[in-house]
Amino acid sequence: MNILPRLAGHIAGLALLLSVPAHAIVGGGAPSTEGVARSVVTIVGSRGNFCTGALIAPKLVLTAAHCVPSGADYKIVEYGADRQPSLQDVKSVAIHPGFNMQAMQAHRATADVALLQLAASPKGKISAALGSPNIPINVGSRFTIAGIGVTVRGDGKSGGTIRVAGLVATGRPGTLQIRLVDPVGQGTREGLGACTGDSGAPVFEDKQSGPVIVGVVSWSTGPNGSAGCGGMTGVTPLTLYRDWILQAAQKWGVGI
Repeated sequence: MNILPRLAGHIAGLALLLSVPAHAIVGGGAPSTEGVARSVVTIVGSRGNFCTGALIAPKLVLTAAHCVPSGADYKIVEYGADRQPSLQDVKSVAIHPGFNMQAMQAHRATADVALLQLAASPKGKISAALGSPNIPINVGSRFTIAGIGVTVRGDGKSGGTIRVAGLVATGRPGTLQIRLVDPVGQGTREGLGACTGDSGAPVFEDKQSGPVIVGVVSWSTGPNGSAGCGGMTGVTPLTLYRDWILQAAQKWGVGI
């Protein structure tokens, strides 16, 4: 079982992630700084973990609850015009009260969503629209993930650049959990999928108005449910949690 926010290999502090912007998403996900990628941010924690988040308002980031457990400090990595990284403060963290870490680790459905209130708007980023999946969610429905995780499992140096991948729903997708696979390999052989560092990554669905965030990445497996990446990507859809997101943002005085 692969719990995504754990670093691939040992990373001493944050120095390695910040000094080596490289790749993301296993299986050859295309690098991108445009389109859906423009809302994607990197979250780093004082315990040495890194995750993906998405800007949904100028100072508000959506991510996975298991990315930001209490007892640690979190920052957003920001890159200037010279591509030199700097750390931006996170003012507040809100974790959905229904989140259960044990359920997530067992790949069961849980409220794996959280919000970060930022001290300042990240430079060069644009907020993405928030929504929920089209109902019913059918097997074969197409989704796009965008994350900053590693391209090679166990190689922390291969994480840091935003990559996107198109995946399709499999199994019994619903309002509690969606399982995504590479449309070519269908999860039976290594293909596109989330990996370490892609936790919290936004999951987009195309609507008439354009791409909308409809979920966050929670976990991954290797082919046929094995440990690793490139097989299945577990998604927490926002269907049941969108109202909580809006209410939490409102408490902070942030409109979405």
